[in-house]
Amino acid sequence: MGDPLRFRDDDPAQEPAVTLDAFLDQPEATAVRLEAGEDARALIPHLAQLALIEIDFPRFRDGRGYSSARILREAGFAGELRATGDVLVDQIDHMRRCGFDGFAPYAPIDPVVIEASLNRYDYRYQPAADGAVPVWKLRHG
Repeated sequence: MGDPLRFRDDDPAQEPAVTLDAFLDQPEATAVRLEAGEDARALIPHLAQLALIEIDFPRFRDGRGYSSARILREAGFAGELRATGDVLVDQIDHMRRCGFDGFAPYAPIDPVVIEASLNRYDYRYQPAADGAVPVWKLRHG
């Protein structure tokens, strides 16, 4: 993996991410890595001190990381939320809607293809973590 793709203006976290178990045993870290199946809610009391949470996608068809992202954003996490692992270009738009703003896929993805993917849809039909205004609200207030 090379440098992660980021959709943030702040500096990237410099500290390597520790496992959830390591963090819960010694909670001074500012970067944590959640593996598939780990409960993101365990981090909620510590969100203010975290700059980065990496969420691993071991296989592209494993959707548990989407739920973790929503839980963390809805709980108020404002740091970088990075999707790592088997992340495909087709998923990046949906991941952004769930609150991911950083990506570190196993295989590099052409930035031109990512940009086209993110601009594919003119309208959104439901509210999400990305703050896009749904089309029905634009039309009907």
